Amino acid sequence: MAVGETKVAQEECKVVNGDHASNKTKIDNLKRSPVPNHFTPTICVSDSASKFTKILYNLTPAELYEQALQHEKGSFITSTGALATLSGAKTGRCPKDKRVVKDESTEQELWWGNGSPNIEMDEQTFMVNRETAVEYLNSLGKVFVNDQFINWDPENRIKVRIVSAKAYHSLFMHNMCIRPTPEELENFGTPDFTIYNAGQFPCNRYTHYMTSSTSVNINLARKEMVILGTMYAGEMKKGLFSLMHYLMPKRRILSLHSGCNMGKDGDVAIFFGLSGTGKTTLSTDHNRYLIGDDEHCWGDNGVSNIEGGCYAKCIDLSKEKERDIWNAIKFGSVLENVTFDKHTREVDYSDGSITENTRVAYPIEYIPNAKIPCVGPHPKNVILLACDAFGVLPPVSKLNLAQTMYHFISGYTALVAGTEEGVKEPRATFSACFGAAFLMLHPTKYAAMLAEKMQKHGATAWLVNTGWSGGRYGSGKRIKLSYTRKIIDAIHSGSLLNANYKKTEVFGLEIPTEIEGVPSEILDPVNTVMVGQEGIPGNTA
Repeated sequence: MAVGETKVAQEECKVVNGDHASNKTKIDNLKRSPVPNHFTPTICVSDSASKFTKILYNLTPAELYEQALQHEKGSFITSTGALATLSGAKTGRCPKDKRVVKDESTEQELWWGNGSPNIEMDEQTFMVNRETAVEYLNSLGKVFVNDQFINWDPENRIKVRIVSAKAYHSLFMHNMCIRPTPEELENFGTPDFTIYNAGQFPCNRYTHYMTSSTSVNINLARKEMVILGTMYAGEMKKGLFSLMHYLMPKRRILSLHSGCNMGKDGDVAIFFGLSGTGKTTLSTDHNRYLIGDDEHCWGDNGVSNIEGGCYAKCIDLSKEKERDIWNAIKFGSVLENVTFDKHTREVDYSDGSITENTRVAYPIEYIPNAKIPCVGPHPKNVILLACDAFGVLPPVSKLNLAQTMYHFISGYTALVAGTEEGVKEPRATFSACFGAAFLMLHPTKYAAMLAEKMQKHGATAWLVNTGWSGGRYGSGKRIKLSYTRKIIDAIHSGSLLNANYKKTEVFGLEIPTEIEGVPSEILDPVNTVMVGQEGIPGNTA
């Protein structure tokens, strides 16, 4: 047996619901439940587990509220009924601590080296960390187990199991993954992928390949993920997204970091964009059905949402600007790292004292116009969002296929204050395929698939700047959200496709000369930015 290897329980364990003292299961001696109509999950356990541990299986939100409020410090109910939680020292993902097992297969398949997000580890180190996580979970009085699905496409649905130490994490994944029916749960069977989340319990920083007490490890051969040293719930969500970036292309399905919505006539639009570009805001449209806000697949049958929920930013959230997200923050939703009045429990969304990366996770059906099931036909429009803080890009331009591939692989936006911790001045950033942190294969493979699907299904691509006009950040002004919405409306209606265009000299972008509801003078940056002004390079040739 290899170092750190653990036994896998071959029998299924008794389902334990609630938190009753009599409901205890010895985790290394799990038995099949004699109770009819109850699915009994198989849990990987440690050789040295020697105590009884309660397995809290697929609890309801109400039960998870009780667990969190009773046992997890920093958990409160807000005035609107959401569960407010704290993620501890880590308030965002830790990409430098993410590791992927490099073996004979993944060495050839995955994107490694310069620019890649995939940092290697070996099988033995993974097993050491896995043993650490499983040992810790076995040492607890109880663990939470979720059996759920990802991908609304029934032909390509993936079964996932999440074993976690926190009710907060269990409720988060209850919201973010697709929730099975009782019948689906009864016939769930063996999961396709398992996450062991030990939360804040650290890895040994002196273990080979480790650089801190935090480690997020993926082993594609074992179909497992291990999380140590962080309670930030987004690690689980994005770990599964990375998995989909590996599995789906094998099936000729394109995995996308995008929002997606559909008009009443069945026209689908997908929205690519990095943090701060407005992807969630613009894909959530009262006049259109929401398919999803962040992760999708584009296959032979059309598009499908990977997730069962939404994970929206909360900083400076207001009812006036984002009514649907505001109204979704109610019983069952999970708020992360927000502050609130100690008496009224009203949340102060303008307060970023804990982190600028305040978040809320809620089931997608909390959005009134969500399309359930979350699937749609092939996209008609592909919208690439960029928050250009330098006032160079036009508010909208129509792209040809070559330009689409260039901007898709570049994944340009500008980081401004509030998008990342420590960012005070605008900084250009590039993220391949608008999601480099989650890619498993080389970006050109995803780009080639996108080009193929756009050509096959006749989709039109647009580059939309949600950033600055009339100068850079500090001198110009951010393009009004109302103008951007008018632009998006014109794309959806098809009127922009029939507009008059002119071509820019430098980038060769086609920009419309007129859009209803948008001042014509802002459509061309030349009209709003004085060439050579301070901070904007002019043509000195």
